[in-house]
Amino acid sequence: MSENCNHDCSACGSDCGDRTTPQSFLEELNPLSEIKKVIGVVSGKGGVGKSLVTSLLAASMQKKGYKVGILDADITGPSIPKAFGISGKAAGDGMYIHPMESESGIKVMSINMLLENDTDPVVWRGPLIAGVVKQFWTDVVWGNLDYLFVDMPPGTGDVPLTVFQSLPVDGIVVVTSPQELVGMIVGKAVNMASSMDIPVLGIVENMSYFECPDCHKHHEIFGASHVQEFADQYGISTVAKIPMKPELAALSDAGKIADFDGNWLSQMSEEVLEKLL
Repeated sequence: MSENCNHDCSACGSDCGDRTTPQSFLEELNPLSEIKKVIGVVSGKGGVGKSLVTSLLAASMQKKGYKVGILDADITGPSIPKAFGISGKAAGDGMYIHPMESESGIKVMSINMLLENDTDPVVWRGPLIAGVVKQFWTDVVWGNLDYLFVDMPPGTGDVPLTVFQSLPVDGIVVVTSPQELVGMIVGKAVNMASSMDIPVLGIVENMSYFECPDCHKHHEIFGASHVQEFADQYGISTVAKIPMKPELAALSDAGKIADFDGNWLSQMSEEVLEKLL
């Protein structure tokens, strides 16, 4: 303990043996931004549709009249700008970075907005990538937002840990697919959030089934759904299923994902709103 210790651990950055409260790693938001709620979209495995779910949830909230932004934390595999048809580069003023907006008014910040070419690879080590994610929080002028969605990379490594520790995350939405293997891996992400006292707001099973356009029968292409079993196991009350729809892929490729009017996440967005009140 330092001789000058005032016994206020919350304001101290020292990691001494007499610390009585956990050290906070939260980064301060810049004075030009005010964000009411931060929601992470996570999974333990890649390719299950986190960016799709992030886009659909953000669009759903925006259609309800809320001011929404998306922080694309998937630095090595960014896809949010493409889904919303956003091209060009984010502008800076010497102190802060200004996000770009979709046609519907959703603010977006992604590494692709800072690269010379969209296809330029980001070949960086973990600490540098984590530092960029922090800057997307501290140095981006988000303005006044009701909800900021954070599209996470898969796994439980540097970036998810950085987001959970550095941003005031109010809750997460977990994305999975029908395979039992994916459910097992996603469980790691749920347990990570639980260990850091971050609530799970809901779980979304993407590619849950295919609906025949003629007879409307549901076909479980990737096997029987396990999402309800998974939700029950971890005490997650809000569950949603997204079918395999060619229209979703087509709209994402065309940058028009906000135009899709499927209602699979409508109930989830309502329940998420209630949980965050």
